[in-house]
Amino acid sequence: MLIKFCVQCKLLTWLWLICVLGPVTTLQAVALHSDGLSPPDTLLVLPDSIVTVDTTISDTIGPEKRSKSGTRLEGLVERHARDSIVQDLVNRKAYLYGDAVVTYGNIKLEAAYIEVDFNNNTVFAHGMPDSSGKIIGVPAFTEAGQTFKAETMTYDFTTQKGMIKNVTTEDAEGYLYGQKVKKLNDNTVNMLHGRYTTCNLEGHPHFSFKFKKSKVIPDDKIVTGPAYMEIEGIPTPLAIPFGFFPNKSGQTSGIIIPTYGESPNRGFYFENGGYYWAINDYMDFQVLGDVYSRGSWAIKPRFRYKKRYRYGGSLDLGYAVNVVGYKGEPDYSKSTDFRIKWIHRQDPKARPRSTFTSTVDIISGNYAKYNVTDLNTYLSNEFQSSVAYQTNWNNKYFLTLNAKMRQNTKTSEVNISLPEMTFAINQFYPLKSKKGGKKRFYEDLSMSYTANARNTISTLDSLLFKPGTLEKYMQNGAIHRLPINLPIKILKYFNLSTSVNMTDRMYSQSIRRYWSEDTVFTGNDTIVGSVVTDTVQGFRNAFDFSLNSTLTTKFYGMINFKKGPLRAIRHVLTPSIGFTYTPDFGSESLGYYGTYIDGEGKEIKYSKFHGNGYASLYGTPPGQKSGRINVAFSNTLEIKVRSRKDTVTGMKKIKLIEDLTINGSYDLAKDSLKMSYLSVKGRTTLWKNFSIQYSSLWDPYVLDAQGRQIDVYEWTINRRLFRLDNTRWNLSLSYRLSDKDIGKKKQTPKNATENELDEIRDNPEEYVDWDIPWSLSLRYSFTYTNKIDYINLIRNSEKKVVQTLGVTGQLNITARWKFTFQTGWDFTNNELSYTSINIYRDLHCWEMRFSWIPIGPRQSWNFSINVKASILQDLKLNRKKDFRDI
Repeated sequence: MLIKFCVQCKLLTWLWLICVLGPVTTLQAVALHSDGLSPPDTLLVLPDSIVTVDTTISDTIGPEKRSKSGTRLEGLVERHARDSIVQDLVNRKAYLYGDAVVTYGNIKLEAAYIEVDFNNNTVFAHGMPDSSGKIIGVPAFTEAGQTFKAETMTYDFTTQKGMIKNVTTEDAEGYLYGQKVKKLNDNTVNMLHGRYTTCNLEGHPHFSFKFKKSKVIPDDKIVTGPAYMEIEGIPTPLAIPFGFFPNKSGQTSGIIIPTYGESPNRGFYFENGGYYWAINDYMDFQVLGDVYSRGSWAIKPRFRYKKRYRYGGSLDLGYAVNVVGYKGEPDYSKSTDFRIKWIHRQDPKARPRSTFTSTVDIISGNYAKYNVTDLNTYLSNEFQSSVAYQTNWNNKYFLTLNAKMRQNTKTSEVNISLPEMTFAINQFYPLKSKKGGKKRFYEDLSMSYTANARNTISTLDSLLFKPGTLEKYMQNGAIHRLPINLPIKILKYFNLSTSVNMTDRMYSQSIRRYWSEDTVFTGNDTIVGSVVTDTVQGFRNAFDFSLNSTLTTKFYGMINFKKGPLRAIRHVLTPSIGFTYTPDFGSESLGYYGTYIDGEGKEIKYSKFHGNGYASLYGTPPGQKSGRINVAFSNTLEIKVRSRKDTVTGMKKIKLIEDLTINGSYDLAKDSLKMSYLSVKGRTTLWKNFSIQYSSLWDPYVLDAQGRQIDVYEWTINRRLFRLDNTRWNLSLSYRLSDKDIGKKKQTPKNATENELDEIRDNPEEYVDWDIPWSLSLRYSFTYTNKIDYINLIRNSEKKVVQTLGVTGQLNITARWKFTFQTGWDFTNNELSYTSINIYRDLHCWEMRFSWIPIGPRQSWNFSINVKASILQDLKLNRKKDFRDI
């Protein structure tokens, strides 16, 4: 007790001396800590005592703590260490041990050991050996987002200069290594005996550019003297007189180095060279060009824009002059080609009630043949474009404005709708009571409304911009549809639905036909007398309506079994009978139809809106009265079997027939051939991946010698109710097998950034998915059609079979080898369809790709090995044989 009391007295005495006299003349180890609730306590530790405490301190160097030069620090110096902080009060130094951190403003220094000298306002840091002798906690210096790692580090807070040995720092996508580095007060760095690489393998990168001297300007560029390339530590003869490496974060403007080579058809070339302009964080612009020694050239500008959570898109243009072969040779050709591609996507959350989208792809045939490299564009001959704006009011009224285009590069046909407007009103109940209470049957009466107006032109792409094309081929019009429906429940089990459908068509032109006795010469043929069709300009309106009433119910049949795997069979039959009435709108008083007398003296009736090569946008009102009785029977069949997977009921339902429908009609208003064809349609799905569809038409009437129906039933002549007219079977199989299907756990896919998703969307062929170790996909389709005709009472069956088979697969041979393939079989020509083989090798900071298309019009191969980092994207080796050279 006496000893303990003496020690406490000594401690109190020392604390009093420190407070009164200031710094003492002996070295004291001071351990400082704070629990966040009270000011730090200062304990004077005697020489024979050891203290290691988790400690945090903030210290302000005030006027009384000036350096020898007379300057002082403006701000807080925060010190933290996991093991201990030892402070020399006499020499005004602090020693930090174990995960030490010193922070001053935006400067942060981390190391296993840090020494702070308050006399000179400097810090010194280095790593410490662990129990195995390995150096850990090497110094890491961070300022304004730039980080340096080194063996030793000295930094002056006052002059903001530092000296670093064996430094490692990361700049953008690259890494800098230097034996001796001096940091200047403007944040630039001078480096001696260093190297630059994009390989993040610490200490021993797979490749680098070695140099003697360099200067680093943060967030701008890295400039070096003479440099040479080193691979796996072995110098190569690849040298440059000076090095210039951009190290800006984000987008950087610069020149795009072209690829070069030789094409047998078009000569030597430079392809895809140009300039990239990073306008700002929301948009960029790129222009690429191709030049061939035989006269071909192309220019391809691209503009991209994106505003996060609002919208994004790109505009790609292309103009090319393609020269193939030598002038004067039989295979010589020259064409001027173009492409316009605009994609605009709006974020659904930006404006929930209105959207604007655009998918425009207009391309000439030879441009797709010679100037594109993506597979989908090359294999397609149908290109569709659409620009649409949609909005709504209270989710009741909907407006859509759009422009559409469909282009076929094989037939050169172009169909354009510009503009097109659709306005719709959702279904509403005008007689529904707002007071509540008992519901009346008429309250279920519903109405809706749809209006569509458009302007279209259909022609060849070579005629589209020629004079007179618009006047000759352009059509326009509008249509209004107003359906009114009233469903009624009858005797609980029957549903009666009655509807009135009103349609109003508006056109700006119509046609007039008459017989002409003039002689027409067509080639070697001479035609005496013909039908002449004239186009009559002017507004025309055509209105029609129809009445429909349908009665439906359902019958259920069930058979249960007490034993065996089959426990139940369930059949559902849905019969329906209805009546549809359409008045006669073909009378001359309405003006929708006209007549003319042909060369044989017969009166021919025709529609003023449709017929003989002229087709109006929305058709024409029906030209005769109709009163059809419609009958249909729909069936579904399913069974219930035992299942071990279902732990609740122990049963599983299997649909044997998803739908089997038989329907036909009888028209009371006709004077002959009143009965329609009998239609039979069915579909089912087996094993989830195998689907079967069937359809057929059955004729109730016999045919004459010319194969035309006559008003005599098949039963009368051939003692059968119906005769098969045509039938169609379709079988499709889609099956995919992967590692997840054989008991392995499902892997969680990596979350991609928004920019990465855009890159994958724009370049799907370059995306490699390592999350799937292996997979095999099979797609098979079989279609059989049989059209039966009777010529001179002799049966003739026109049978046709169409089969398609496609197989795709991928395999991770190792953790860094990827193999993919795609192939198929053309059953018509009995040969392989489009086939491709791809091999990918991940070389850490490099990557290797090999693709081979062995057969077909796109036959080619391509081998490339390149650096992954985009900053060195031109550091690559590429060898290929292009499909355009064949």
